[in-house]
Amino acid sequence: MQTPFIEIAGRRISVDDPPYIIAELSANHNGNIENAFRILDEAKKAGADAVKLQTYRPDTITLDSDNEEFIIKGGLWDGRKLYELYEEAHMPWDWHKPLFERARELGITIFSSPFDATAVDLLEELGAPAYKIASFEAIDIPLIEYVASKGKPMIISTGMADAEEIQEAIEAAQGAGCKQLAILHCVSGYPAPAEDYNLRTISDMIERFGVVTGLSDHTIDNTTAVTSIALGASIVEKHVTLDRNGGGPDDSFSLEPIELKALCRDTKTAWKAMGKVDYGRKSSEQGNVQFRRSLYFVKALKSGDLITEDAVRSVRPGYGMAPKHLKSILGKRVRDDVAANSPVVDSLID
Repeated sequence: MQTPFIEIAGRRISVDDPPYIIAELSANHNGNIENAFRILDEAKKAGADAVKLQTYRPDTITLDSDNEEFIIKGGLWDGRKLYELYEEAHMPWDWHKPLFERARELGITIFSSPFDATAVDLLEELGAPAYKIASFEAIDIPLIEYVASKGKPMIISTGMADAEEIQEAIEAAQGAGCKQLAILHCVSGYPAPAEDYNLRTISDMIERFGVVTGLSDHTIDNTTAVTSIALGASIVEKHVTLDRNGGGPDDSFSLEPIELKALCRDTKTAWKAMGKVDYGRKSSEQGNVQFRRSLYFVKALKSGDLITEDAVRSVRPGYGMAPKHLKSILGKRVRDDVAANSPVVDSLID
């Protein structure tokens, strides 16, 4: 079976390629476009592959209502009205073009999560190379189908979705024309505790759904993300901020630049460490053969002498025959004279 892969802006993404790291800007601009520019700069310096935006307005994502069901209960945003939260958090649409231009100047990929068809249309005008469907929109089949119709690579986060809903989202995307699809295992808690992630799910998702799979990580450090690479994650997405104590709606569960740099470095190290099935001696081990045991003559013998127990020992270094051959050579004769403290080699045994 061929390894599934996608390509975003010429970058191949699969388990056979280094992890694709997405820096999620989200609401961490905190209402200032200069913050957004700086996050782009920091993401590039840290080694991230892409920066992702969120494209919505409060009226495209919720209703301006004071009804009880529009008030957030519990968690990070307890008591906030949905409309007011999204009014504060959203990125003005006229910021998108200058941010796309800055990303191109920096040489870092930029794309976004659209939350309705008008957002998709804006991103198409800007030449977005890919699209991300946010977890809470994974059940919005019409939105998925509209995004898929643009023929770009798609990434779907699966937080809150069960296996049936994930399958429906995949079928909707592929049925509407998406040829390059990835999904992200996700826990839609802000922040989410590591023990909720059940990372073994990633391996099951790869086998069950047969598409590129990654992780959208809302934990507060990098341990979960780095571990996911060992389970087959090809993509890691983390929220990124300039200051975790900045007071914005997403700051508290986001990485600061130095942590993003560590994420980029450590996930790639983990990927390299996974390697392949290989029982052979590794290059870093070649110089250490002297620390293995092998058979050595411990006294001089003349040609034709019997090899007795007191003539041979298993010692370091490892330049002689392996110790497992000791019984098989006892009682045999040497073909040539041998010196004490010389290795037992097959050519000396009669």
